[in-house]
Amino acid sequence: MTDDAATDAEDAGLDASDRRAAVRDRYGAIATESPADSCCDTSCCGDATDGARRRGYSDEDVAAVDPDAYLGLGCGNPTAIASLDRGDDVLDLGSGGGFDCFLAAREVGSDGRVVGVDMTPEMVERARENAETNDASNVEFRLGEIEHLPVPDESVDVILSNCVVNLSPDKPQVFREAYRVLRPGGRLAISDVVLTAPLPDGLATDPDSVASCVGGASTVAELETMLTDAGFVDVRIEPDDDSEAFIREWDDERDPSDYVLAASIEGTRPDAAR
Repeated sequence: MTDDAATDAEDAGLDASDRRAAVRDRYGAIATESPADSCCDTSCCGDATDGARRRGYSDEDVAAVDPDAYLGLGCGNPTAIASLDRGDDVLDLGSGGGFDCFLAAREVGSDGRVVGVDMTPEMVERARENAETNDASNVEFRLGEIEHLPVPDESVDVILSNCVVNLSPDKPQVFREAYRVLRPGGRLAISDVVLTAPLPDGLATDPDSVASCVGGASTVAELETMLTDAGFVDVRIEPDDDSEAFIREWDDERDPSDYVLAASIEGTRPDAAR
């Protein structure tokens, strides 16, 4: 493990291998549930459109993709901030059931392509099945860790992610990898949670809390440092106060919105002339 990885894992309160195991177990179980039972957000299980709308998706977005691909696991709509163009090559970190990939594929068209990477075999299998259902010929799903992307150098125009980077035990390495695979001038546009207040005692060491996108959150300042250290410029992180409405439903025993909020996180790899 690198020094950065060791520090990040220690800050999260869990050994990196235990953290990955908790995440893999949680999302592997979700991936193998029936579509009707797989939404982890209780607010959207009865009405997927309502759950998606509260994360920034339009009714048109939900209608455009087979409902099996929407698992209610994200905290935003990264395609809404990505400004995708026709022909773009897009990478989704932690692609889950593939919902954001399929939305991106509609925007980049047949001349573009979308690659989703997920470390959970069950999720990759489910996403590949969803790709067939959605007839998404320009979308591909690969098994891999976001700290070690199975993607060549400088091969991607835009990177998306939806509430996944917080799960990593080595977030600085995630951003270094993102920088590596982006072409000069490429953009990072992700939705994730940010830490707004100190976590209650024991929460950062609780595997369930880490795996449910709370225990591993970082502050805005920490994320800005990670991104700039990786080489990104024009870094912008904007917390979304409206996300309290669904984040408070993530835990039956406490209100996670007291210390985490969803945020849009953006950065650019400088082009050669910069």
